Amino acid sequence: MKTAVLIPTYNAGPKWIELLDSVAGQNQKIDKKIIIDSGSKDDTVQQALDNGFEVVQISTSEFNHGKTRQQLIDLSGDADICIFLTQDAILADSNSIANMVAVFNDPEVGMAYGRQLPHKNAKPLEIHARLYNYPAVSNLISIADQPALGFKAFFCSNSYSAYRKNALLAAGGFPTESIMGEDAIVAAKMLKAGYKKAYVADAMVYHSHSYTLIEEYRRYFDTRVFHEQNIWMLQEYGKPTGEGFKFIKSEIGYALKNSPVSLFKSISSIFAKWMGYNSGRFYKKLSTPMLKKLSMHKFYWK
Repeated sequence: MKTAVLIPTYNAGPKWIELLDSVAGQNQKIDKKIIIDSGSKDDTVQQALDNGFEVVQISTSEFNHGKTRQQLIDLSGDADICIFLTQDAILADSNSIANMVAVFNDPEVGMAYGRQLPHKNAKPLEIHARLYNYPAVSNLISIADQPALGFKAFFCSNSYSAYRKNALLAAGGFPTESIMGEDAIVAAKMLKAGYKKAYVADAMVYHSHSYTLIEEYRRYFDTRVFHEQNIWMLQEYGKPTGEGFKFIKSEIGYALKNSPVSLFKSISSIFAKWMGYNSGRFYKKLSTPMLKKLSMHKFYWK
């Protein structure tokens, strides 16, 4: 199977060269390496060229999570397996991509995503989020698992993921207008089409974020916009409320046990997320300038 590594970039910053080195050190043969850069003003493009990547440049205003990833798919030529990374996800070892690609030996696997480990300087709540969402045990999910998993059936992350190209295109490719969640939309469509989704615990990257309370508010505002735009997913797979409560309970327990000083940040973060998510319900009534103030993905609002 031919492989392509595909990365959308914008001012990738200091972790970018680490990512490029981690790609260069893979044991898996990579047939194509492509970035679409949306107006970087740092060394992102030159460093990609120096490391053998093809580079396509677009304006910042042209970027959209789903649309740009679909453009990368369209540029991938005869690749059978398309592997996505975000610009700050560093492959954890030399077998990471080989382990990801191996799951596609099962012809029923349409997509896969890898395990995200916290960056080495990660804060306690970042560490918990990665431990909670990315366990050490792999799994394989089909539509038959949906009644038990509900909304979580289509959980996936394009920070490190891979797609069987012909299955992705058969499912309609990535959505081009959604504010976010292009990975979840594709997962839901692929499961409905009879494909399986693999979580590959030994395909690992270092990837984590520390958000401010304002960023948490904006991130969950956008999450609600995504849910409102794709209400069919909630109707068919169930609402995410139950998973949210499980995560809160787990995070508070982790903070109490491992970092009591993080408890205030945890509670404040929960409140910011709740406020953002509930505010997003009314996004259709808000002006474009107000939406840009409340949203993390400001580029989306034209």
